[in-house]
Amino acid sequence: MILHARPSLVAAALLSSWAMPAQAELPEGVRAMIEAARATGDPAKVATALELARSAYPGEAEAIAAIETEWAAAKAERDTLAAAQHEESIRSSGLLELWSGEGELGGFQSSGNSDTAGLTASLSLIREGIDWTHRVRARADYQSQNGVTSRENFLFAYEPRWQFGEDVFAYGLAQFERDRVQGVTGRYAISGGLGYNIADSEDFSLSVKAGPAFRITESTDGSRESRIAGLVGADFDWRMLERLTLTQDVNALAETGGQAVAVFDAAGTTLNLITGLDFRVTDSLRTRLSYQVDYDSSPPVGNVTTDTLTRATIIYGF
Repeated sequence: MILHARPSLVAAALLSSWAMPAQAELPEGVRAMIEAARATGDPAKVATALELARSAYPGEAEAIAAIETEWAAAKAERDTLAAAQHEESIRSSGLLELWSGEGELGGFQSSGNSDTAGLTASLSLIREGIDWTHRVRARADYQSQNGVTSRENFLFAYEPRWQFGEDVFAYGLAQFERDRVQGVTGRYAISGGLGYNIADSEDFSLSVKAGPAFRITESTDGSRESRIAGLVGADFDWRMLERLTLTQDVNALAETGGQAVAVFDAAGTTLNLITGLDFRVTDSLRTRLSYQVDYDSSPPVGNVTTDTLTRATIIYGF
């Protein structure tokens, strides 16, 4: 006996097979591609691999979403563990550990109280903790002509910083400098105050700080002055291109090539302004062209108010 299917059931079966085709399985090659992206640990590469898999196999969206969820959970767990290990390593480290820095060496050309050329060298160190950051900077400019020293400029500064809020910090500053060209045999300054991080990203950062200061100035004419003063500063860095950075930091301890610090009291104002342009050659090596302006509104008798200094240097980071 031959059974005849009802026309309505046959039509329904055909319509169902046309509207809901069987889901394609995610090929091993695609899974291998996703796993290879995951192995790099780069979220951007993983996102790209998952997006390509979704585009090629829309029927496997649920399976791909499960892979993405598992990856996100595993990454969050790894990040949490890494952060905890990093914090523990900082807490257990010694005072002389976790320091990094850079050394700078090059030449300069000056105008103002002197029109000369010579050598410049500097060393910058930084130690970043959980809440505290310590910065040390030393710089020397020196020239000798016919056995006679014609330029002698030294600076040493130490700045501890306590980050007690997401964007708010307290700072301290102890600094010594000597600049015979400006008529100063020794200038000692101590300052402390508050600062604020206005912007902080990979390509752009800006912070400001201000506070009271006390300084002692010893001049080449033998005079000595002690005064209560104020300090205002700001740090600015802008990575214009992949390897090119403009620095204009209002901070006597700036890690980059730009810095400026203004100290003022009832007798006058001093301003140190350095604008730098850094070009990164390798991860550890950079070249820098910087322009410095030193201004003293009340210089010793016989000296002008403004000195300028142009430096071309090579920097090695470690």
